[in-house]
Amino acid sequence: MNKKLRVAVLMGGRSPEYEISLISGKEVLANLPKKYIGIPIVIPKNGNKWLNNLLEAKADICFIAMHGPFGEDGKIQGMLDTLGIKYTGSGVAASAIGIDKILFRKIMKAEDILMPKDTTKLPCFIKPHNQGSSIGASIVRNKTELARAIKIARRYSDKILIEEYLVGKELTCAVLGNNNPTPLPVIEIVPKKGEFFDYESKYSESGADEIVPARISKKLTKIVQELSIKVHQIIGAKGFSRVDFILKENKYPVILEINTIPGLTPMSLLPKAAKAYGLSYSELLDRIIKYSVYE
Repeated sequence: MNKKLRVAVLMGGRSPEYEISLISGKEVLANLPKKYIGIPIVIPKNGNKWLNNLLEAKADICFIAMHGPFGEDGKIQGMLDTLGIKYTGSGVAASAIGIDKILFRKIMKAEDILMPKDTTKLPCFIKPHNQGSSIGASIVRNKTELARAIKIARRYSDKILIEEYLVGKELTCAVLGNNNPTPLPVIEIVPKKGEFFDYESKYSESGADEIVPARISKKLTKIVQELSIKVHQIIGAKGFSRVDFILKENKYPVILEINTIPGLTPMSLLPKAAKAYGLSYSELLDRIIKYSVYE
């Protein structure tokens, strides 16, 4: 009889997305296939006592269900590398590139991949350079809103982006795999509460309509999927990722960012895309773990 792998599910952390990470982690634990032994490891916003819990757990692998700084930016990955513990998802370099929107943009531009342009004109879109879930992000339409939006973004980061405000369909495409990744069905996002897919829209049940497959042509679907794979490979992402787009003038896919640890809550986009592809939540988790253990 094969030994069951011990999977420590890391959640929480020093991030504005702490609560969302807890929901992701609990969902992962609840859906782990029975061939794994799930061990919850909650990382508090302060303190390092959790590290003893992790070492005592004697895990074969860590499933990182942490979002934003200290979880998705390479820090926890570097620590686990030092400890010699395997983990799901991308390594240090890909994680650091993925969360740093300024560095990510430079790399994408070097690869001639279309991204929003920097601007000094209104309307514009302002966001911190290293946060997820649209935290600290704002649309600015007049000078009165500008100072407030900059102040909000700088609560979360000393570096901010001021970029053109693009109008068009919001799309996202998840990718699974390492060397030969597979794109999942493209999802179209239609926010119902705000002007864009902000934090409230992402995590409230009636915040947005998420249409899968997206209402775009087969040709555009293929372009979005191929771009998602290309971005995943350029930064060296592993296991899984999700790339967000704006379809400028409903014709041109403009990449907004890559998420190297997409949300795993019951309302998150990755599980929804996996389901449309034919994978249950448990099967999705099994694949993510296998990518880290066997590939």
